[in-house]
Amino acid sequence: MPASPAGPDIENLIGLLAKLPGLGPRSARRAALALVKKRDVLLNPLAEALAVVGEKIRPCGTCGNIDVSDPCHICTAPARDASVICVVQEVGDLWALERAVAFKGRYHVLGGCLSALDGIRPEDLNIAGLIARARAPEISEIILAMNATVDGQTTAHYITDHLVEMDVKISRLAHGVPVGGELDYLDDGTISAAMASRRPF
Repeated sequence: MPASPAGPDIENLIGLLAKLPGLGPRSARRAALALVKKRDVLLNPLAEALAVVGEKIRPCGTCGNIDVSDPCHICTAPARDASVICVVQEVGDLWALERAVAFKGRYHVLGGCLSALDGIRPEDLNIAGLIARARAPEISEIILAMNATVDGQTTAHYITDHLVEMDVKISRLAHGVPVGGELDYLDDGTISAAMASRRPF
């Protein structure tokens, strides 16, 4: 095996970058080279930002979002509808909904989904916290924004079974044909969900 042209410190940086989602060894080498070449513009500010985030970031004790404050800025925002909770699997799902400006209520992050294959049980997720929040008298609706996978839907059914006795509306995101989608390019599951969720025209 040929010796690496980079020193051990740079190889360590490349190795760490390669552990990030979406970055393989080649992409990590390109990213490391860009950081080193643009030290003042990229590397130093990135190092400072990572240090700040590493020191200050924490999970929100209410919803599970990550922020520099606890409760997070979404849980404390007075303009948001405190009567509706949108349940998501991961923080990235919360961020996606916020980017879309599609929801103006509060969130609850489960931290994953139930999976017999991976050994993830209800007690491994933040389901108990959700059930406790749903009991609050001001809560009128729980939106289950789970991924359209077998595990995601299993998790949604499990949560529904534990909320059904409460005086709260339970809804889920619509599944089906996306805007601009052509039937010929959609998978069978999406088409089946769209047909099952059809509504009057």
